[in-house]
Amino acid sequence: MTDRRSVETAIDDTFPKFLTDKGKGDAGDQGAYRADAERELHRFRRWCLGRTADSANASPPESWAGVVDGDTVRFADLDTTVFSDYARYLSTAGYAAGTVLTYYSHVASWCGWAHAQGYIPRHYARESDAEDPLPENDGRRPGDQQAWEPIHRDLITQFVDRRVSEAFDALGAIEVSHADRGDPESETWQAKQKARFEAYQRCREQALVYVVAYTGLRGSEFLSAPKEDREGRNGIRWRDVSFADSSVTVFRKSREWKEASLPEPVIGPLKRYAEVLDVPESWPVFTTLHRPSLAHHVTIKLGDAGLDEDAIERVRAGAPDLIVAAEHELDAPKPLTTDGARSIMERLWTHEKLAERRDELDLSLDGDYLELHGGRRGVGEVLVRQFGYAAAARYLDNSEEQVREAYQHIEAAERADMATEAFSQTDNRVNER
Repeated sequence: MTDRRSVETAIDDTFPKFLTDKGKGDAGDQGAYRADAERELHRFRRWCLGRTADSANASPPESWAGVVDGDTVRFADLDTTVFSDYARYLSTAGYAAGTVLTYYSHVASWCGWAHAQGYIPRHYARESDAEDPLPENDGRRPGDQQAWEPIHRDLITQFVDRRVSEAFDALGAIEVSHADRGDPESETWQAKQKARFEAYQRCREQALVYVVAYTGLRGSEFLSAPKEDREGRNGIRWRDVSFADSSVTVFRKSREWKEASLPEPVIGPLKRYAEVLDVPESWPVFTTLHRPSLAHHVTIKLGDAGLDEDAIERVRAGAPDLIVAAEHELDAPKPLTTDGARSIMERLWTHEKLAERRDELDLSLDGDYLELHGGRRGVGEVLVRQFGYAAAARYLDNSEEQVREAYQHIEAAERADMATEAFSQTDNRVNER
C-alpha cells in the first residue's frame, strides 16, 4: 500500500479532500466555487488521459495522446511541462482569455494544495514555464469590472417602467361583464387573465431590475442559487419583506440572517408587484415562470386538492398556471434562479426597443448586458463616492478592507487630485519668486 502522501497517489483520489477544504457548509460539500473547481479538475484529468476536456467518453484528439498510457493519472506523472501543455490546450480551445485564466486557476489551486500536502515537490502549475502559454492577464483592476453607471440605471429602469405601464393599459382595456367574471370558459375572462399574467411578468421584471439597481444585494441572497444549495439560498419570500421598515431579511454570504435595506426607489415597484397578484406570504418574491415546471406543479397540487383530470383541465384552460396556483392558494412554485435572472437581464438589455435607444446614446458597456454583480458594484460606486468606504462596507455587508480593495480606483483618483493640487500650489509659489 502506498503512503497517502506518495507521488504514486492517483490524482483523482485527492479531489474530494481538496474540494472539501474549499467547499462551504458544515461538511464542505456545498458552494459555487466547489462545483466549478470539481468540474475543472475532472476536465484536467480527462485531458491527461488523452480524452477531450469536455467529454469523458470522447475519442482522443489526433494531436493529443495524453500523459499516461493507462486509466490512472498519478502525481508522479505531473511536472511543469504537463501544466504548460494544459495551459496551451485551454488557450487554443476557443475560450475567452478570462475564461482560460479562470479554468486554469482552479487546477493551479489544487496543484498548490497538493504541494502543501506533500504529494508533489513543487507547485508546478505556477512556475513561469507552465504559465507562459496562458493569455495575458488583461490588467483588469477591480474598478474595471462592470459597474452600472447612472446612465445604465436610468435606461434600464425607464425601459421596464414603460413596459409595466403598457401592460396595465392593456389589462385595463379589457372589459369583463358580470356574467363572464370567473367563468373559465369565457373568452373575455381568459383574455383578462392572460393580460393579468402579462402585467405580472412585467412587474416581476421591474422589481428585479430595481432590486439589482438599488439594493446592492448579491444575486444568491435574494434569488435561488442552485450551486449554493444550503439553508437560505432558496430566494426571499414575501414574508421576508417589510414595507413598513423598508427592509428585507436575507441570508447573507456570512451564513447569517440579516436585515438589508430597501431604498425608496425599490418600494414602489415591489408594492405594485405584490398587488398585481395576491399570493401567499410563503411564496418566493421572484417565482419561476418556466411553463413546464408550473404546469407540472399546478397539475399535481390540484390533484392533491381532490380535483379530477377533467376539472383540472377546465381550471387550467381558464387562466395561466401561475394565476391558477395563486387563486387556489397552492403551495409555492419554484423560485427564480440566479441563472434565470441573468437571462431576464440579457433579454431586456438586448430587446429591440432598448437596443435602439442604446445606439442613439452610443452607450458603452463592459460586457454583453447589465449583469447582476454590475448592479451591486454600481451601488458600491455611489456609496463610496458619497459616504466613504466604511458606510459602503456596512451597506454592502462587506469588510471595509474588501470594499477598499474593490473600489481602489476611486481612492487612486482622489490621491491623483490631491497630488495635482499639491503640485499646482507648489509650482505657483515657485513662479511667484
